[in-house]
Amino acid sequence: MSTTAPTSTRFVIGPEHFELDGAPHRVVAGALHYFRVHPDQWADRIRKARLMGLNTIETYVAWNAHSPRRGDFDTSAGLDLGRFLDLVAAEGLHAIVRPGPYICAEWDGGGLPGWLFDDPAVGVRRSEPLYLAAVDEFLERVYEIVVPRQIDHGGPVVLVQIENEYGAYGDDSGYLRHLVDLTRASGVVVPLTTVDQPTDEMLEAGSLPELHKTGSFGSRAAERLATLRRHQPTGPLMCSEFWDGWFDHWGEHHHTTPVEEAARELDALLTAGASVNVYMFHGGTNFGFTNGANHKGTYQSHVTSYDYDAPLDEAGWPTEKFFAFRDVIARHMPVPDEVPSTRSDAPVLATTFDQAVPLAEAVGLAGADASWLASDAVPTMDALGTYRGFSRHRVALPAGGSSRVLSFAGVRDRAVVSVDGRRVGVLQRDQHERAIAVPPGAVLEVLVEDQGRVNYGVRIGEAKGLIGPALLDGEELVGWESTPLDLDAVVAALAGTGEPGTPGVSSFDGPLVAHATVTLDEPHDLYLDTRSWGKGVVFVNGFALGRYWTRGPQHTLYVPGEQLRAGDNDLVVFETGAAAAPVVSFVARPDLGHTEQ
Repeated sequence: MSTTAPTSTRFVIGPEHFELDGAPHRVVAGALHYFRVHPDQWADRIRKARLMGLNTIETYVAWNAHSPRRGDFDTSAGLDLGRFLDLVAAEGLHAIVRPGPYICAEWDGGGLPGWLFDDPAVGVRRSEPLYLAAVDEFLERVYEIVVPRQIDHGGPVVLVQIENEYGAYGDDSGYLRHLVDLTRASGVVVPLTTVDQPTDEMLEAGSLPELHKTGSFGSRAAERLATLRRHQPTGPLMCSEFWDGWFDHWGEHHHTTPVEEAARELDALLTAGASVNVYMFHGGTNFGFTNGANHKGTYQSHVTSYDYDAPLDEAGWPTEKFFAFRDVIARHMPVPDEVPSTRSDAPVLATTFDQAVPLAEAVGLAGADASWLASDAVPTMDALGTYRGFSRHRVALPAGGSSRVLSFAGVRDRAVVSVDGRRVGVLQRDQHERAIAVPPGAVLEVLVEDQGRVNYGVRIGEAKGLIGPALLDGEELVGWESTPLDLDAVVAALAGTGEPGTPGVSSFDGPLVAHATVTLDEPHDLYLDTRSWGKGVVFVNGFALGRYWTRGPQHTLYVPGEQLRAGDNDLVVFETGAAAAPVVSFVARPDLGHTEQ
């Protein structure tokens, strides 16, 4: 492969500026991840980006979303990248595509699929043949979509990024060169960029001479641009991740960035003549099991909401930050006269659960309990061939008349321990817990939850589940049976099973699966109140909204109106703990938690 492939004639990097059809052009972009937004909402969010004054939409491409199994490349429904880019073009905007293969993004595994690491010989983000072969398969499929949608072919794509903040992870220039060669050989002609935090070390390690360096930061714009200019002496300066907010972890506060402060920094960037990509313009939601996690000494999983305190909130409403940013942009370039409407209250309603079924019984109803794998040692979730969600494990306990200590080498990330069907406790990775006292009994059962694969740092690619050996009073427990939990099948089995007039369920003592019927006159965005529940996952009409947890900060789940229908809607809750009050209620406004103030 050669890096001398043809380059764009319409959009180029000039001596001082980006140039569009020979004229200086400033990129004013906003991040909008198609895989975090219901596809029927894409056009609305893209239109609102234009109304804020943006001229470009930026998106990552999540490898593990498109390829949950090797050889798959799903572009249906919410993964239709081509349709998303076509909608960007229809709105008259340009597009930046950042295909990784690593994206970070507070997304499960940073976008790297779990199956990639089934072979321990596979490298991570470096010049290792097994890793590169898989990366090539992925990027070739991505570029089949991107190449015909480049600006030179009449499409919206003006920039493509190589890797992502690579200087924070490695310095394998051969790896970056391989990605460049593949990208050019696939037919990408638009300029190629890299992004790194503006430190000398990261900017030096994370790029190649022929790639245009950009920065990621949210404050001290003048200082950071000066550092970037030392490493990128010609061409346009660009902050390609202007952090206008931040993400949340379970058990922390909800992060916000003062509007005035964020607007001031944006103005400083534009006044300096820089191009910018607002990260995020609209964050969206980590639906299902797609949230990632950090691990810097302590494991911390990201919440379901990816609101990010962005100009467009999780439900797509413009915030105070939207209008402040619009005013800033208007000082530097024209913005449309039209402004979008502001948020109105969602419908407030309540109903009861009409049934609550213990997990084992629910699995039996679904016919999903026939695939137990026997093994001497307890297997990880990855060894079971499942890379997200839950797994179940059971083993016969040796005879004994007193409480004994069960321990594992590791728990990734949460284990609900039961004996003879009675829950006895929980082991949580974020609390560094690996041991628990268990009472006498015949069968030990462990329900394990993957709370999100680490998306940043050296723990990328680690296996999930129970890490053996499993010991009982220091002696290894053997003779395990294990299986992934097929929640989709369980949820489908409960769909449509509600009976009007059924007395409400009075208590939740999980693990259990509960069903409720939500009746609507017409579809509408809703906010599901989870404050009185314990920890689990919610499905609406078979669609996984995401995780809830009483520890917060998030206490509502966003329900896209496009996922609802007039009439009866099925709501299924998988509760792994206990609920203070098992009621179903929807509130007028989201509750993403307390802030530091």
